[in-house]
Amino acid sequence: MITGKTAVAGVTGNPIHHSLSPILHNAWLAAAGIDGVYVGFDPGAYGFERLVNGFRGGAVRGINVTLPFKEEALRLADEATEAARRAGAANVLLFPPTGRVLADNTDGLGLLRAFEVQAPNWSADRGPVTVLGAGGAARGAVAALLLAGAPQVWVVNRTVQKAEAIARALGPKVKPLPLPHAVGALRDSTAVINATSAGVGPGGGLDLPLETTPDGCVVMDMFYKPVVTPFLEQARGLGRPIVDGLEMLIGQAAPSFEAFFGRWPPAEVDVRKLALEATGQ
Repeated sequence: MITGKTAVAGVTGNPIHHSLSPILHNAWLAAAGIDGVYVGFDPGAYGFERLVNGFRGGAVRGINVTLPFKEEALRLADEATEAARRAGAANVLLFPPTGRVLADNTDGLGLLRAFEVQAPNWSADRGPVTVLGAGGAARGAVAALLLAGAPQVWVVNRTVQKAEAIARALGPKVKPLPLPHAVGALRDSTAVINATSAGVGPGGGLDLPLETTPDGCVVMDMFYKPVVTPFLEQARGLGRPIVDGLEMLIGQAAPSFEAFFGRWPPAEVDVRKLALEATGQ
């Protein structure tokens, strides 16, 4: 039952109706016995700043932020964690009673947690990693990989200037590369991560010679609809270990839940199963 004491948190993006985050968080809330609710907020294409300013003061404890507002979320915050600053984006905004807005980024934690769960034999310090894309999701992935010990991260993008901007922001271990030259990075990579919005693989927007990756190279797609994307299907057909975006979503949601509701989510809830059932997979 929702009362005047119920703690409120949520997620915002445009669009937001497809988000699986309410399923995860509300299942955790129920299992933990917390008087709380987690809902979706749709500010429209141009109402994000008004939404954030309306939440100042703590009527809503915090929100997760998804596309296309992550970079704007960081700009609107009064304070930001090192993770958010290095990523150049925020996927968490907190609204303490002071009226200030605090920004964090748990996407990097989610990415690394997904690898821990689905590719436990891989570690970031094993060798170079290739990241496809140069937007906010890509920069967050690169920042997390470097922090975890990756000796080199190739950033492959159609517009190489965007990849160069990530290299300038995050340092000399980041190597920008135009898409036509991706094969040089793939041959040496211990992992390949798709952080673009384009489909990758047969019939997708990006067609990469994934067969040139070494045996054991882990292939990840940040997108999770479907959970096994054409890119991951191609990788699995080549015998490569795969990591999916749903596991990353769950990995970033757990520290977000702790930030909103003051405790780690209960481990006994199989939120992955709930999310797969909700999407008919």
